[in-house]
Amino acid sequence: MQRGPYDVWAPRPQQVHLVVAGETVAMTQGDDGWWTPSEPLTATDTAVEYGYLIDDDPDPRPDPRSRRQPDGVHGLSRRDATTYAWNDASWTGRQLAGSVIYELHIGTFTPEGTLDAAAHKLDHVLDLGVDLVEVMPVNAFNGTHNWGYDGVAWFAVHEQYGGPDAYRRFVDACHAKGLGVVQDVVHNHLGPSGNYLPLFGPYLKPGRNTWGDLINLDGEDAAEVRRYILDNVRMWFEEFHVDALRLDAVHALSDTSEVHLLEEMAVETAAYSAHVRRPLTLIAESDLNDARLVTPREAGGHGLDAQWSDDFHHAVHVALSGETAGYYADFEPLEALAKVCERGFFHDGTFSSFRDRDHGVPVDTDRMPTWRLVVANQNHDQIGNRARGDRLAEHLDDDQLACAALLTLAGPFTPMLFMGEEWAASTPFQFFTSHPEPELGKATADGRIAEFERMGWDPAEVPDPQDVESFHRSRLDWDELTTGRHAVLLDCYRRLGRLRRELPQVTDPSFGSVSCTVEGRLFTMRRGDLLVVVNAGSDEARIEVGGRDVLFATPRGVSLAAGMLTVPAHVGALLGPVATNP
Repeated sequence: MQRGPYDVWAPRPQQVHLVVAGETVAMTQGDDGWWTPSEPLTATDTAVEYGYLIDDDPDPRPDPRSRRQPDGVHGLSRRDATTYAWNDASWTGRQLAGSVIYELHIGTFTPEGTLDAAAHKLDHVLDLGVDLVEVMPVNAFNGTHNWGYDGVAWFAVHEQYGGPDAYRRFVDACHAKGLGVVQDVVHNHLGPSGNYLPLFGPYLKPGRNTWGDLINLDGEDAAEVRRYILDNVRMWFEEFHVDALRLDAVHALSDTSEVHLLEEMAVETAAYSAHVRRPLTLIAESDLNDARLVTPREAGGHGLDAQWSDDFHHAVHVALSGETAGYYADFEPLEALAKVCERGFFHDGTFSSFRDRDHGVPVDTDRMPTWRLVVANQNHDQIGNRARGDRLAEHLDDDQLACAALLTLAGPFTPMLFMGEEWAASTPFQFFTSHPEPELGKATADGRIAEFERMGWDPAEVPDPQDVESFHRSRLDWDELTTGRHAVLLDCYRRLGRLRRELPQVTDPSFGSVSCTVEGRLFTMRRGDLLVVVNAGSDEARIEVGGRDVLFATPRGVSLAAGMLTVPAHVGALLGPVATNP
């Protein structure tokens, strides 16, 4: 049903008035809980600010579907201008299969921290062999800077990043470079400040997940709440031309409906994809280790396109760093990495010591393509949720970092890089917030410090997320790229990116093309007729490789003589097919 620009769904209040351009207009409620202005409006300009007076509340509240919040999430709304002239009519999209993703946070990717500034760095991303740029959440939140997962205005682009038209310019710039855009969206909870949705209707239901109140997906009036989320999904594809959505923590979506919300998303996304005749992709973040999420609907799954696999990260991290605390403990044997590469998940029904129960479901490796699993050796969670936000570069040598890149980019899955890892950035990625409310800021800081104190950290070592320096420290230093180890690692990533595009074996989506072995601390992975070798140990190792050529080696290099490969400690290499005699 076509709605007016100021119509609002609000079944809870007894009375709603529209405040627009300084005038107050009565509204009439329909049987479906939607309110519409009772009289013609004199102010229809998109630049006009507006809000809603709800019952006896003296302050007008922002539109739940607001496209702009120029004065912050507590201020009045503004309709989004619709005059942007797109330049991507010839854009045909990017499929996920075979692609490389690059994850970035707009506020710390550049010194300016804006979408326009990020657009000027796209050539750097392109040189890595990247196909899709994944943007951490940009929806409006209270404050000036945070990770983006505390958003409360899901339809509005954060003003400090440049607002909706800056976002369109960014997408346009990506498409002009041949890069697709993945937008990270959060539908499983709302932030702690500026959430006025409960004043309008039953957007929430009893119960809580890790981050807050549950979204009402299956209770009274849930149909309109689901429609709210589905319309948000459609908005990103239709109004902002994005190519994919990364769905945050879908395991926190509490939905007992006959058709899960995720399946509805898949259905509607596929329909719109058919309409625009280009691939549109849904990627789920899930800790369930259950491939039903990405199993096609006709085979009984939810029909999403891909999901994150943290097991790969854990296995690579432990293999290279030796860290085995917490959820890393089960990944201590190098065989864990072999299992993940061959079967997708490590925990596929096995006992998880961290969870103290069996976890996961086996992947049907005969049918599921490997690209449906998105993997990383670093990402915003795995770095930022460490006490100090420290990157692998702080703990590993150059060869180990290059081995992490080799395993990720030459492995069987869809690789995702996290901004700065490609040059061993010295800047951390810390957890940062900017809650204007002192009590909320203190609670956030105290909670984080207490969490890590329980884990044995000295509270003095845990950065205060409310300290603006935690944000400033996390900004990338682009002056590093051409110096020292940073230039060395950047060259490794660029060479691996080129090889990934040149060698079809590396993007073969069949689990059957992957075969791993472990001998001591020497790991090998066959990708068809290619061979990946990584020495995760502290001693030199030797392996018979026959008549192969070295296509890539980490900085210290390997020695190949008479078919015998000598691999120094921490070194890795990618070898070509065995040569055949003419």
